[in-house]
Amino acid sequence: MMELNADLGEGMGTDEAIMPYIQSCNIACGGHTGNDQTMQGTIRLALQHKVKIGAHPSYPDRVNFGRISIKMDKECLKANILDQIQSLDTLIKENGGTLNHIKPHGALYNDAAKNPEVAELMVELVRQYYSGVALFVPFKSVIEDKARTAGIDYRIEGFADRNYFADGSLIPRQHPKAVLTSITEVLAHVGRMAEDHVIQCLDGTLIPVQIQTLCVHGDNPKAVQLAKAISSHLQLIRSA
Repeated sequence: MMELNADLGEGMGTDEAIMPYIQSCNIACGGHTGNDQTMQGTIRLALQHKVKIGAHPSYPDRVNFGRISIKMDKECLKANILDQIQSLDTLIKENGGTLNHIKPHGALYNDAAKNPEVAELMVELVRQYYSGVALFVPFKSVIEDKARTAGIDYRIEGFADRNYFADGSLIPRQHPKAVLTSITEVLAHVGRMAEDHVIQCLDGTLIPVQIQTLCVHGDNPKAVQLAKAISSHLQLIRSA
């Protein structure tokens, strides 16, 4: 059953309004944004709404919101990502919750989708330190292949509010049509993924997919409206 997730704890002020419409959340844990106070607040909201909690680590780059690739020594990067996840995990446990999944953010997510070294780093980190915690991965990606080979738990993710190239990669945010904000367009996009099991790329190409978790970005200017509309749309599809 396809679920809806959102990237939260990023200071957008909409977390509380989005929570009722999602099944899982990805909480920023200090790499691109976030601190103990924001993590604590988002964790409590998630527990209140019975929303599954995930860590949303990134390259350590708050200036660029984690959306630019950074060249780092592999072990330094691994240690930094692990520290981000552990910071959130500690607070989750203190509040009586459990870490459900890990989802890289921004450039780290995109790099893991196509760069074998970054993908291997993320998969090895999960296998070594968080066995049993699911890893969110983009469809038909290098990290999906690595996760499958390693035998770790993973979920295939699609984006409700982003456009794709024909190779399955996300269109960069600098592109004027990268982010979808029209509710009509987003629901059509979601319907194709949930009912037809395809993604229609910007050029019209259809890619067969089996999406398990669908993301709406918390920093989308229409995030609350989109989360509400997508949630209702998915419920209609499930009951059909």
